Amino acid sequence: MSTSPAAEAARRRTFAIISHPDAGKTTLTENLLLAGGAIRAAGAVRARGQTRRTQSDWMKIERERGISVSASVMTFDHDGLMFNLLDTPGHEDFSEDTYRTLTAADAAIMVLDAAKGIEPQTLKLFEVCRLRDIPIITFINKMDREAQDPFELLDEVSSKLALDPAPLYWPAGSGGRFKGMLDLRKDQFIPYAKKSSTDEEGHPDPVAFKGNAVVQYLDPEEKAELEDNAMLVTEAGKPFDVQSFLEGHMTPVFFGSALRHFGVAELLGGIGAYAPPPKPMPATKGGAETHVAPGDGEVSGFVFKVQANMDPNHRDRIAFLRLTSGRFTRGMKLKAQNTGKAMSVNAPIMFFASDRELAEDAFAGDVIGIPNHGVLRVGDSLSESGTLRFAGLPNFAPEILRRVRVKDPLKAKHLKKALEGLAEEGVTQLFRPMIGSDFIVGAVGQLQFEVMADRLANEYQLEVIFEASPYAEARWLGGDRADVEDFVNKHKSAMGQDIDEAPVFLGKSSWEIGYVAERYPKVRFERTKERA
Repeated sequence: MSTSPAAEAARRRTFAIISHPDAGKTTLTENLLLAGGAIRAAGAVRARGQTRRTQSDWMKIERERGISVSASVMTFDHDGLMFNLLDTPGHEDFSEDTYRTLTAADAAIMVLDAAKGIEPQTLKLFEVCRLRDIPIITFINKMDREAQDPFELLDEVSSKLALDPAPLYWPAGSGGRFKGMLDLRKDQFIPYAKKSSTDEEGHPDPVAFKGNAVVQYLDPEEKAELEDNAMLVTEAGKPFDVQSFLEGHMTPVFFGSALRHFGVAELLGGIGAYAPPPKPMPATKGGAETHVAPGDGEVSGFVFKVQANMDPNHRDRIAFLRLTSGRFTRGMKLKAQNTGKAMSVNAPIMFFASDRELAEDAFAGDVIGIPNHGVLRVGDSLSESGTLRFAGLPNFAPEILRRVRVKDPLKAKHLKKALEGLAEEGVTQLFRPMIGSDFIVGAVGQLQFEVMADRLANEYQLEVIFEASPYAEARWLGGDRADVEDFVNKHKSAMGQDIDEAPVFLGKSSWEIGYVAERYPKVRFERTKERA
């Protein structure tokens, strides 16, 4: 059965999950996969033994610490739709990886801890969604624990994020008093059953709120309170409007407990019903501005992530390609816009976290993995003609700079290769000072160095030491070529190059950068650089 690229793209829902660390993002991911019929048992994040590992955290350090530090992709078919779930790192030290993953998503699920509301990292990630006009669905998690008043939580969404919250359900109590929730559109009560997370039995079936069966779940006082609150929220708030949601002004709100698998099926239904299918993407073709529509005949896409050594036995490098148009089939030749070289994609992968299978075909909205040996990099655009170019993905100036050296001097050559590999993945940034032989590694946060040391030891058998660096900040240089070259020649001792051999000024302090920038007004000192 062959269907058109446009019809197949319309079936796709590609979304990312964003949250502050510990709001329950990985648990929600697991339970969405469970609700979608993609896995038989959700792995508790800190489950005992090897048997119940979470499907979405596959790196050794992720399993040891119970956190996500690498974006992963999970694809599953449910209810006639194809879902591509992009799991992003929750830890703020990996915000750049998250930013890049959000460029491949058409919608985002914002997970809030019912007791804590909007936390700093949620705010930061939300700003990224706003920059990209990504519509947001809100899931208020952990209702089975003591929570803030739901009205206060909605108020916070409204005031801190300038989004109109539109609850589609309303909770009955929280913590020990949590009894379930009312479906505000169907007037049905969805009962919550207290049970352990290993219990195979589901929650009781929904009952009519105005019927007699509801008395077995709510006493008269609880029912009256729920009725009053539901009336209040319906009358005081704006009704859910799909158009307003798609334009980024409104967020539908769901409640539940991911750990207890409550409210997750409703959320999945909401993603299917309201999250947008892939939309046309701005691009340039032969220098002219254009838009690439999902139903276009030409196959195209962009690389938003590169992951090395997902399979340590094979030293593999996988480029994650978000398809933007056409029907991709296995064995097809695609060209990168920067080199024009054609590559045959003979073993494309559909992901299920670290499990994978060969993709015979894929459409706009899908994410496929292309094994390659360092040919593809983050920000590359691929198409059949090789003439399409999508906007590049940004690199951000690192906040911490460290000198790195290997304990065994004989392995210095291996270190260069390993550091370049990790920099191409976007795990960290690598600068090579013009004078001296040290490598300077830049990162957003301390945890990135720990992950890096861990991966260098496990994947490359290199024991490294990170030392204080004489530099505090890095800035890319922009401006007329002659002005930049003049500046570089006068400041060789403070100059380095990044992995693309672009000039980088390494400052000892932000004061020094400000001082130098004043003296050289024709040179731009930039905090971001587009990778293309």
